[in-house]
Amino acid sequence: MRRRSPGRTITRRAALRGLGAAALPTALAGCGVPAAYVPEDRRTAADRSARDRTLAFANWPLYIDTDDEDETRRPTLESFTESTGISVRYTEEINDNDEFFGKVGPALMNHQDTGRDLLVVSDWMAARFVRLGWAQRMDRTAQPHVARHLDPQLRGPAFDDGRLHTVPWQCGITGIAYNRKALGRELRSTADLWRPELAGRVTLLSGLDESFALLMQGDGVDVTRWTEADFHRMCDRVEDLVRRKHIRRFTGNDYIKDLSTGDVLACQAYSGDVIQLQADNPDIEFVVPEEGAELWAESMLVPNLARHKANAEALIDHYYRPEVAAELAAWVNYVCPVPAARDILADSDDEETAALAEDPLIFPDDAMRKRLAIARDISAAERRTFAKRWNALVGL
Repeated sequence: MRRRSPGRTITRRAALRGLGAAALPTALAGCGVPAAYVPEDRRTAADRSARDRTLAFANWPLYIDTDDEDETRRPTLESFTESTGISVRYTEEINDNDEFFGKVGPALMNHQDTGRDLLVVSDWMAARFVRLGWAQRMDRTAQPHVARHLDPQLRGPAFDDGRLHTVPWQCGITGIAYNRKALGRELRSTADLWRPELAGRVTLLSGLDESFALLMQGDGVDVTRWTEADFHRMCDRVEDLVRRKHIRRFTGNDYIKDLSTGDVLACQAYSGDVIQLQADNPDIEFVVPEEGAELWAESMLVPNLARHKANAEALIDHYYRPEVAAELAAWVNYVCPVPAARDILADSDDEETAALAEDPLIFPDDAMRKRLAIARDISAAERRTFAKRWNALVGL
């Protein structure tokens, strides 16, 4: 195994672009389409797994290990096929959460097979699937490695208590990245972003789901139970900062370029991106603020009527084997949801690979974990109003 720096150009947590697909269930229901919600007992189809040893897996680009000599080969998928006889049709078709929701939503609403047995979306989007009843409950008795090795901090998100319908693929932290050399000092707090000397040299993420938790934490809010009043207080603060031109702009993943060129000194950022930036510029630092930061996941789920549910569950469990999780973590450099993978990496003969075991942005230490929280998601009832205000602030 070795670490790879693929120079990724798309974010794993794609920004919310208007109401878009978020309004899909309401719009279709108004056109005489049956109600969107699907009860648990209507989500399954006849499972072909035993006689058809295949499955269709939809994921984001650049989110899996590839072979050093042939990037069309994916070693961890190949090892799954070798050990189980199940072949995987792997597609890198998810470039934006809402866009993908719009692609598969009509089929799910009309109780049709999406043609996919397994997919990966950000947890705020996974919450939408779960609320709509569009994700099947998994058989944990068939997933002993998930049951044993899933990070305890990720086991009980508010939207899917007990992780019955979702399993994290990879995780990350939304915190603060800054150029320590250019700034000339450390940043320790979200409040440090608002210091006068940073005026016009700060960027925030444009996506509501990507931004709000860190900004609320900076105000001392418990983001596991934030309220409408907390949201509007946070927006009031951002609105004032925009008016005073303290915030240079709102970004997607292009904050990477701004930070690299020195156009900004500090910004909201994702931990996995910063690991890649540090490979080229050791002056870039990532900080989990004293007030806390958001720990998020992008999770696998089995959509309704998937024809190869058992095969999909087997693949999920494969990635929770510590040796497989370690191989994936060494390539993608996000927070690994399998803490036991740390020991596998630490025992590597390759010095660079072994060093990953000590990277707190891949395996957060106890001190960092105490400052991490999984934010409660934005409910369907809240989203329309909140997105309207946020998008007006950031110019979406």
